[in-house]
Amino acid sequence: MSGRGKKHAVAGNPRKALKKSKSARAGLQFPVGRVHRLLQRGKYAARIGSGAAIYLAAVMEYVTAEVLELAGNAAHENRKTRIMPRHIQLAVRNDEELNKLFACVTIPQGGVMPNILSQLLPKKTSGSVAASQDYGGSQ
Repeated sequence: MSGRGKKHAVAGNPRKALKKSKSARAGLQFPVGRVHRLLQRGKYAARIGSGAAIYLAAVMEYVTAEVLELAGNAAHENRKTRIMPRHIQLAVRNDEELNKLFACVTIPQGGVMPNILSQLLPKKTSGSVAASQDYGGSQ
């Protein structure tokens, strides 16, 4: 995640050359080792299996990727190149499952969803439709 680059083989110790991070072995970007350490320190259970950290890191990575993809689409629709809290709000609230997951979450600087009550919209009358047809036909 930090972008430090690949670990190069050390001449004296061949075991160091084969060492891969837990995230790399799991094929994830999120830090499996850090998630495992936080699960242990959180005292959620007496023992934490290694698969639990991998699974939790994978779920967090998936949800993050989903939110970022939808927020990127929202930013693109608003002709912006940077994702802002407003785009995250629009993405989350327009997706049914993410809206359920983030039901009790307030996104700072996210704003509100655009919504106009139907009673406040101007009424379409038959007279205005007929008048517009008359003007169009006379020319």
